[in-house]
Amino acid sequence: MLTELDPVLLARIQFAFTVSFHIVFPAFTIGLASWLAVVEGLWLKTGNDTYKQVYKFWVKIFAVCFGMGVVSGVVLSYQFGTNWSVFSDKVGPVIGPLLGYEVLTAFFLEASFLGVMLFGWSRVSNKMHFISTLMVAIGTLFSAFWILAANSWMQTPQGFEINADGIFHPTSWMEVIFTPSFPYRFVHMVLAAYLTTAFTVGGVGAWYLLKKRHIPHARIMLGMAMIMAVFVAPTQLVVGDLHGLNTLEHQPAKVAAMEGIWETERGADLRLFAIPDEDAEMNHYEVVIPNAASLILTHHADGEIKGLKEWAKEDRPPVAIVFWSFRIMVGLGMAMILTGILAVILHLRKKLFDSRLFHMWCAALTPAGFIALLAGWFVTEVGRQPYTAYGVLRTSESVSPVLGEHVALSLLAFIVVYTVLFGAATYYILKLIGRGIETDKEGFEEHSKVATPFKNPKEQEA
Repeated sequence: MLTELDPVLLARIQFAFTVSFHIVFPAFTIGLASWLAVVEGLWLKTGNDTYKQVYKFWVKIFAVCFGMGVVSGVVLSYQFGTNWSVFSDKVGPVIGPLLGYEVLTAFFLEASFLGVMLFGWSRVSNKMHFISTLMVAIGTLFSAFWILAANSWMQTPQGFEINADGIFHPTSWMEVIFTPSFPYRFVHMVLAAYLTTAFTVGGVGAWYLLKKRHIPHARIMLGMAMIMAVFVAPTQLVVGDLHGLNTLEHQPAKVAAMEGIWETERGADLRLFAIPDEDAEMNHYEVVIPNAASLILTHHADGEIKGLKEWAKEDRPPVAIVFWSFRIMVGLGMAMILTGILAVILHLRKKLFDSRLFHMWCAALTPAGFIALLAGWFVTEVGRQPYTAYGVLRTSESVSPVLGEHVALSLLAFIVVYTVLFGAATYYILKLIGRGIETDKEGFEEHSKVATPFKNPKEQEA
């Protein structure tokens, strides 16, 4: 019966559905805006028009993704009032200003310079256009700052007091913004955005090389992406390790779910594979590395990790989702690091742009960043359950007084609209990629200088 549907569960599913669509677009635009600024800077420095043409190609995709991010973000804002009005009422004095600052700083900055970035060629000077691209890139980072500040407060709340009416009031804005988890989560998210962009751009470049199209442009795309794979992917591993230590300190139940640990253990094993059984409070078909979980999480082989049984069943996060999402994220991260290692080897052998097998691998990894991003977001958000503000406000206490059937109907409407809207956007982006890069004159690709990030264009000309 529709009237028996759980409004809390449906509201959670609806928010998860809409935020999953939303997050991929801002994350991609964060990385893409910064990359476009670098590409335009290289064009100004070298004078090589290949960089300019790469910029003009990707800025179209940036515009579509930016628009989709704005549209899907508006939907999330409305859901705070429709499905989570109690949460908004209680924590509004804390969360509201943070979201307001995001609009005042990031959105205004982006909106002010986005038009110049998209349509300013030949209307403003080259330096002014470059400055506009930089301002948009900085605006996306401001946006990430404030959104991660708000979400980090929900993960590790501090700097507030609760009055007699149950309303949260800030007592220290510095503590509200700079929570214990914020520095790790902000850096982790920004690096994830950069890697998502790098492997998307690199995958498209690899695909063009496989098709023997736009060779100079494809070399720029793949070469710059591999630079990110070489340096940023290992950095993300280090940041992720620090983030894990922080999570173990402040959200140990989330870590226990991530590792599938039920009993408190010293020298805990790392479960490479397992099927968590929440009813039986155990795992099936475990494949483990002895003591590795303690070594990774505490940096001591005999370190203690609390098991899920330390918490009542109603205080535990859904284990299977967190467990498998974490492994998907880490697995794809390791694949990115491996890609960087292979790129270095091939570069030293002067085969980076000639290895079809490697190009096929990179093309296959094109969506890897998006999948890893979503998997990491599931770990973060599902692992926070059963709280909206960890430890102080439960999800069941945050939902609006709405009927389950109403939430179900709106969820169905979202599924239909999002399928059409985002399906059309994805189709258009794929059409742009299939159409290829516009050049200034016929035969450009055959006669232009081949520029790559590994060589100075003047050296190549020689």
